[in-house]
Amino acid sequence: MNGIIRYGRYGLYGLISAAVVLLDQWTKTLIQQRMTLHESIEIIPSLFSLTYIRNPGAAFGLFVETSATFRAIFFLVVTMIALAVVGYLFIKSVMDDRADGGSDWQNRGIRIGLTLVFGGAIGNLIDRVRYGEVVDFLDFYLGRYHWPAFNVADSSITVGVSLLFVMMLLVSHGAASTTSPAGGDQTDPLAPSSTPSPRSAAPRRKE
Repeated sequence: MNGIIRYGRYGLYGLISAAVVLLDQWTKTLIQQRMTLHESIEIIPSLFSLTYIRNPGAAFGLFVETSATFRAIFFLVVTMIALAVVGYLFIKSVMDDRADGGSDWQNRGIRIGLTLVFGGAIGNLIDRVRYGEVVDFLDFYLGRYHWPAFNVADSSITVGVSLLFVMMLLVSHGAASTTSPAGGDQTDPLAPSSTPSPRSAAPRRKE
């Protein structure tokens, strides 16, 4: 019974990745169906618009100026390596969890971060396979200064990486707090000693 519960719990991570991919592809499909390329719809004046663009580069418009052949090979290789690394780290986390007989909230946070990165990478990989480029539409800006447009997959990757960074910092801090700087005893020097002093231990002389 415990094994079924454990596998079901791990299955939730798969559902999170699937939800990211489905939400990413659904929103991109809506944008392509209801907007023309380069069309922009202002949602919040001077802050946020829906702007339909095709990005042949990486997240937030990186590598746009490179050749199409280089981009196709580079992004395919990088994505496959990233997915392999994420998969390995997730499996390692699960195996460590089994060895420890449980899971704390920090390990769960790490797995959620890996799951978000995995789902986002798959979402953008689907675009590259289908179109050779990625559909972006979330456009934030202040006046004339625009942040490069992005999508749900990019957001999932960013949130996942940020969560991984925070969780790993907490794990590192927790490990450091349980180890003394010199690797010595953690006894509080101000705590009262359990060993009696020579004067208090000496027997009293009879009068």
